[in-house]
Amino acid sequence: MNSEPSAHAAEILDRVRTFIADEISPIEESYHAEVAALRAGAGDPWVPLPVLGELRAKARAAGLWNMFLPAGHVGEYAARFGTDGRLGLTNVDYAPIAEATGRSEIAPYVFNCNAPDSGNMEVLLRYGTEEQRARWLEPLLEGSIASAFVMTEPGIASSDATNMAATAYPDGDDMVLNGRKWWSTGIGNPHCELLIFMGLSDPDAPRRSRHTMVLVPRNTPGVTVERMLPSMGLYDEPFGHGEVSFTDVRVPAANVLLGQGRASEIAQGRLGAGRVHHCMRLIGLAEMALERACRRGRERHAFGKPIIELGGNKERIAKARIAIDTARLLVLNAAWKLDTVGAGGALGEVSQIKAHVPSAVAEVIDFAIQIHGGGGLSDDFPLATGWMLARQLRLADGPDEVHLGVISRLELGKYA
Repeated sequence: MNSEPSAHAAEILDRVRTFIADEISPIEESYHAEVAALRAGAGDPWVPLPVLGELRAKARAAGLWNMFLPAGHVGEYAARFGTDGRLGLTNVDYAPIAEATGRSEIAPYVFNCNAPDSGNMEVLLRYGTEEQRARWLEPLLEGSIASAFVMTEPGIASSDATNMAATAYPDGDDMVLNGRKWWSTGIGNPHCELLIFMGLSDPDAPRRSRHTMVLVPRNTPGVTVERMLPSMGLYDEPFGHGEVSFTDVRVPAANVLLGQGRASEIAQGRLGAGRVHHCMRLIGLAEMALERACRRGRERHAFGKPIIELGGNKERIAKARIAIDTARLLVLNAAWKLDTVGAGGALGEVSQIKAHVPSAVAEVIDFAIQIHGGGGLSDDFPLATGWMLARQLRLADGPDEVHLGVISRLELGKYA
């Protein structure tokens, strides 16, 4: 494994860290306080605060924009919308940058590197036609619109993607969509204009060739956001997760991605790098939590000693450091495999990080919460929200059990 980023990527990482320290960290506490006030009735929390737009403009002017763009797939888009107009980064290059942004809840959005937009942009970049890219990819890279990925459904076990029951049937020159989706991340953003919909188009085809992905403009008749979904009591304004119904939604057949029956192929291509991004951001979150735990443990005293000296807390710090460093190496290995052999050859490594990292990070954050006492459960610190995010990611992009099943199948296959 070669986990060393290029000199270009190392230079970008330094500038990202500086930008976060100088521009994002000083305002983040007040930003979250203002969102909380809006949530409590002072206004509409679903309208992004102006400070986010100001920070995004600064980030783009600084050349820190769309840094996730993958090497080998960017072409003209890197020159027009990428970091410093250079070619895209490898997964190994981008991994430490994703980690740095993970320390902040808003940094990925500020750099236009947030999910689901980054994953949706990669889908369009890899699988979209020239017309689809011009219509949707370019404004997403510009940051002028947002998007959602609508795949999970409330009525079936969505851990098996071949269960998807919402339909996308051809009708002449159109595709007609029906069904209900939920946990559609990003649908609450008022700038969300594009939905990537996955639906059943041929129930008689082989299991992994039955479904199709379709590009759906948010304002198409028949698309209805039924409700926004709280996750452990929080709505994640101004982005959020929604339940969306599709009733006789009609879009041109030209909106199909790659071809009918090829949704599984697209999903696997999309999710490999996206899982690396998620896991590296989580590692940044764990680093932030451990730093706060160490500072809090040294500053606060109980029973005549710093809290860090009590109850085996030093050993817990050591175990947290081991857990973070182990997780990082595991993710860098997966990133390297993706770069060298592609998504198919890195299937086991990607499943390993997805099954391991969220749980490991949740344990580190849980320790930080304990060190903070009651404050750790409040909104005064970013720990409770961070733990919730890590817990969410044990389900998002495939639950633990699915990834453990992949790993065991590959391992047992060595002895078949």
